[in-house]
Amino acid sequence: MRMGSFGVVLLLVMGMVPANGPDKQQKASGEHVQVVANEAERRVDILVDGKPFTSYIWPSTLKKPVLYPLRTAKGTEVTRGYPLEPRPGERVDHPHQAGLWFTYGNVNGVDFWNNSDAIPATNAPKMGTIRHARIVSTKNGAQAGELEVETEWLNFEKNVMLRERTRFVFSGGETWRSIVRVTTLTAADETLRFHDDKEGLMGMRVARALEMPSNEPLVFTDGSGRATSVAKLDNTGVNGMYRTSEGATGDAAWGTRARWCNLSGKIRDEAVTITIFDNPANPGFPAYWHARGYGLFAVNPLGARIFSNGRDEREFALAPKQSATFRYEVLIREGIATTESTELAYEKFTSAYR
Repeated sequence: MRMGSFGVVLLLVMGMVPANGPDKQQKASGEHVQVVANEAERRVDILVDGKPFTSYIWPSTLKKPVLYPLRTAKGTEVTRGYPLEPRPGERVDHPHQAGLWFTYGNVNGVDFWNNSDAIPATNAPKMGTIRHARIVSTKNGAQAGELEVETEWLNFEKNVMLRERTRFVFSGGETWRSIVRVTTLTAADETLRFHDDKEGLMGMRVARALEMPSNEPLVFTDGSGRATSVAKLDNTGVNGMYRTSEGATGDAAWGTRARWCNLSGKIRDEAVTITIFDNPANPGFPAYWHARGYGLFAVNPLGARIFSNGRDEREFALAPKQSATFRYEVLIREGIATTESTELAYEKFTSAYR
């Protein structure tokens, strides 16, 4: 593994499982989904029918564990590479936005969302870190694989503010892949207030092709990670489009409340739709969507003021030892998904996870 640049793809293809290979293991065991832990490499790899789907990783260069990269059933990566694996033509903004993550921007004044190695030293005391504590369990399966982990949300002084326990359920078929995340947050020894903030809660940063076309001047990177300012963007192949359950599309999806949100587009010749499902059992349902044209796709049940222009406000709190559970699904499908097919998938998710 190229730890300096976090060559995840190289590892997944060449070195993440024993020499007999995932295909032989899968055929021998009948396990459709495999969850392969490698704690020495700070990662757990997930395979569907022997093909890499995603990995749970906690590299030392990130301030939180993430799932990275996410792939379609055909193996196409739908998440951007930066900052772990910069690719030609990608934006190099927001180095804290890597893969798929779960954080929040203001817990008792501590920012867990924006923390990265790019933060100035003067701002570091305001930042929190989510530390991977342990792998609780892994489970392969004929229908789905599971990973359960524990993490700790630490302030700058390394004191535990929150304890997190998350169960991931991974599944997939010929044309789709799914991640269900069930996360329980438990306050440690003090009352924790999740102040109304736009930076939350579960988010991902998508590949350049799934961004929305833009003429804004931005910064891009070459294959060696060197940044270049570009006055006008080349939008060739950039064609992403948001659509929510309530009918909001494009830039208008940002700051609206909805049960689910689709992001559809083509990556080269492959049409794909990524859907994030909220759940009626979640705090703050239906959530606001922090869905930006530059490729940030996030669901935020705890922030409201900025999204509603001050008409709505939220202050979510946990007393000492009190817990709250959040349930989400990320569904990656072949093709440009219809509202009807998305509603059917939503009903399946919400009926299974209450």
